[in-house]
Amino acid sequence: MRLHHEFIWSTLVHFMTNWSYEEGNYRGGNPEKVWQTAGSSEMRFDRELWREYLLLLREAGNNAIIVDVGDALVYESHPEIAVKGAFTKDEMRREIDLMNELGFEVIPKLNFSTAHDVWMKDYSRMVSTPIYYKVVDDIIGEVCELFEPRLFHLGLDEEFYDCQKYYDYALVRQNDLWWNDLYFYVDCVEKRGARAMMWSDYARSRPEEFVKRCPKSVVQNVWYYFNKYGEDIEEKFRIRIMPIKALNEAGFDQIPTGSIEYDFDSLQRLAEYSAENIDKKHLLGFMQTTWAPVLPHWKYMLDKGNEATKEAIAAYNSKLAELKK
Repeated sequence: MRLHHEFIWSTLVHFMTNWSYEEGNYRGGNPEKVWQTAGSSEMRFDRELWREYLLLLREAGNNAIIVDVGDALVYESHPEIAVKGAFTKDEMRREIDLMNELGFEVIPKLNFSTAHDVWMKDYSRMVSTPIYYKVVDDIIGEVCELFEPRLFHLGLDEEFYDCQKYYDYALVRQNDLWWNDLYFYVDCVEKRGARAMMWSDYARSRPEEFVKRCPKSVVQNVWYYFNKYGEDIEEKFRIRIMPIKALNEAGFDQIPTGSIEYDFDSLQRLAEYSAENIDKKHLLGFMQTTWAPVLPHWKYMLDKGNEATKEAIAAYNSKLAELKK
């Protein structure tokens, strides 16, 4: 196992950018939001900017990086997944070494939500089949061998129809099939000595079922990209922040996640809220998300994310000091 920290301040960095729409298809999408744009057969990642961004991430106070791997790696078992320009395993290993040398814990991410798995190419249309399970096990195995991670992010957000209504191909698992696939992913990670992480979306609509059936070993990422709190907030906000307390009461470890996508102070407010509502032993750290690729056009978002993280760290430490009084 490589470098890891007991408490992390992390940022999700997108080596891959093929989340939702197949190449040539962005029906209903917004080209100024990368996660809504058409997929690409070429990697959208500036390696020179990446070197600069790494140093800025450290300067902002991050000590961990979640790497969105997806199709940005040439897998030995399934090279057909990789986009043109993807990292070879030797190249990726050098990047991991560099991140470790700079003091970062490196956490790989492969999103297996059917809403965000177009990076899997044809296999995204074979979900829950023997072929699919073999591919998933193969690539999780390769990523674990390469990254030697303590934590492994499985994604699994937004797997419902409304999120896919503009897709040409929509697929939603539910009931025991969804749970059985979750258990499969978790087993693939745990048998390699790592610990699974996941977005906690399922806990919004079915909190009782989720806390009963989800393994306690899985670290939960409640993402809340807003700055609205209190008893009188709208239901669309309440349902998103509600899992924090439910998961804490059930004894799950958490890494809450904010973003600059809607409200700049999202992570700051979330960190303050979490300090008061998550037991210290179950709060493993925080994650910042920009949902912007490492490309010059988007550098202003990357910089904005770092600025917001700095403020969140300061606010969290201030809140801890206040709570100790």
